[in-house]
Amino acid sequence: MNAPLLVGAGGVLGAVARYAVGRRLPGRTADTFAVNVLGSLALGALTVGVPANAPVSAAFGVGFCGAFTTFSSFAVETVTLYEEGRRRAAVRNAVLNLVGALIAVGIGGWLASALG
Repeated sequence: MNAPLLVGAGGVLGAVARYAVGRRLPGRTADTFAVNVLGSLALGALTVGVPANAPVSAAFGVGFCGAFTTFSSFAVETVTLYEEGRRRAAVRNAVLNLVGALIAVGIGGWLASALG
């Protein structure tokens, strides 16, 4: 199967999963934080466990994780909090998303190495 179709199929699944998480988690930023950390964990595991040119990398890494994670929503939410005068909440949101995603990538890579 060719890469664009794999990316598209993975993207559809990732977008649906993102929507489902958004429907389950209350609050303005909880769902965005959850998908960014979970998606980063999965991508970290994938990058260690699977060759970059493998079909699963296109489908899951680019497609699913690309559609599932939502750093653009994170950016909008952070700026909105700041513009509303909720400066501490904006900084907290930025730090939690960025640090959480970076830690999750590392844990995902470590898990893939340890289990693989």
